[in-house]
Amino acid sequence: MKFMLLVSWDAERMNAEEEPKPGEREEESFPWLDDLQARGVWVTGDRLAAPRRARTVRVRDGKKLVTDGPFAETKEIVGGFDIIECGSLDEAVEIAAAHPVAEVGTIEVRPFWGT
Repeated sequence: MKFMLLVSWDAERMNAEEEPKPGEREEESFPWLDDLQARGVWVTGDRLAAPRRARTVRVRDGKKLVTDGPFAETKEIVGGFDIIECGSLDEAVEIAAAHPVAEVGTIEVRPFWGT
């Protein structure tokens, strides 16, 4: 079964971080990810740009409405994602609980539609 892990943490902290320039992204060791790759359960994932670079798009009555940033009444915002493939929701929850951000943020575990 495939699951999306939506990784959320403090929006202000994300906005304050300086992003690397394109092509300058450092590859760092990430033990949680290394373990999932070794177990063959990690499919893909990445960190998202800061909320200050986001736009929320809606269309109402044929009119496009664009809002700067994510439009959420919350301090935490989705900052990354991982797609994993494992045997059960319980296993996906265990994987999410081991994610380092789970100690300071939130990991939402969502099965893919129809699985």
